[in-house]
Amino acid sequence: MENIDVDLAEKKNIACFNAPEGNRDAVGEHAIGMLLSLFNNLKRGDEEVRKGIWRREENRGVELGGKTVGIIGFGNNGKAFAQKLSGFGCSVLAYDKYAQPEESSIASPASLEQIWKNADVVSFHVPLTEETHYYFDETFLANCQKPIYLVNMARGKCVNTKALVDGLRSGKVLGACLDVLEYEKFSFEQLQSEDLPETFRELINSEKVILSPHVAGWTHESHKRLSMVLADKILQKFSQ
Repeated sequence: MENIDVDLAEKKNIACFNAPEGNRDAVGEHAIGMLLSLFNNLKRGDEEVRKGIWRREENRGVELGGKTVGIIGFGNNGKAFAQKLSGFGCSVLAYDKYAQPEESSIASPASLEQIWKNADVVSFHVPLTEETHYYFDETFLANCQKPIYLVNMARGKCVNTKALVDGLRSGKVLGACLDVLEYEKFSFEQLQSEDLPETFRELINSEKVILSPHVAGWTHESHKRLSMVLADKILQKFSQ
């Protein structure tokens, strides 16, 4: 929706519809998949075994169970991620400035301060606004009392890439799962790494980072479900 001038559309009597309900399960599953891949060195292990390299100790994994996961933005996608985490034995803390989460079986409401203090994993599920632009920056990271794993399933510009790379260098960020990048364009054309900052090249060459091309909500099932949700909303709007 951030690609649409909603105010102008409304002035021209053009209705705008969004369907985050349609792909929330896909986003939640994708986040889980990226975390498990990162924690268990699956990408590197797969590449090494295909080359006949058999390094077991070097690929010893980290368990998701027992970790504290801080979810920032507890709308459709944040809740879906929490639901997927519920079977892993995690402690889930949820923060949403505009819709205070309620205590539930999948998450406990938390302040940012509580997330900064306790989280092992911090995951972003917020829209891109002036307020969330560079939500994750040097100050955010400095407030974290533990080294963290970062997950971004939201928008690329919610994370300051330089702050992330600095954190990876220092060890304050243990790893990152990024479905979105600061440098991607609205039209999702291919990124030309030679035209991008050195921090981007360092990011894509790091074994501590798992990347995907903005496809967290992009499954065969969600493609159909998104269409159905939108159709229902449109029919409801214009049948009144």
